[in-house]
Amino acid sequence: THGTPFRRAIEEELIDPKKTVQIGIRGTSYDSEDRDFAASVGVRIITIEEFFLRGVSDVMSEARDIIGEAECYISYDIDFVDPAYAPGTGTPEVGGVNSFQALEVVRRLRGLNMVGADVVEVSPPFDASGGTAFLAVSILFELLCVIAELEVKKL
Repeated sequence: THGTPFRRAIEEELIDPKKTVQIGIRGTSYDSEDRDFAASVGVRIITIEEFFLRGVSDVMSEARDIIGEAECYISYDIDFVDPAYAPGTGTPEVGGVNSFQALEVVRRLRGLNMVGADVVEVSPPFDASGGTAFLAVSILFELLCVIAELEVKKL
């Protein structure tokens, strides 16, 4: 699937699975292979149900604890956001977070040793209003602010 690069990176020991967190995983599960693999190598998956039950602050505190002081790269998938707020994605899945929660997740990354980030899965052909692109740019701006704040502290 389109998520295979991360699995391959784990298999090739390019990513430490015990320092990997996936937040907001949801949707139908026609088989458990992906989740079974993640569990077998130590990837922490926080489902959307757990995310909503625990809240942004608690979930992000756990993610920060898992990552610790290690260098990290954040890949922010726009389909984490409910398609009511971000319809312009190739893999929309109802039941996601709203725009505020999407930004709050990023703001709770402050202090991590983030060396890079991206926002993925924005699909302009499906983004008739441009709202998904605007949210993605806002998320990316917040990610850059977190990185810049860390870099300023290093000076």
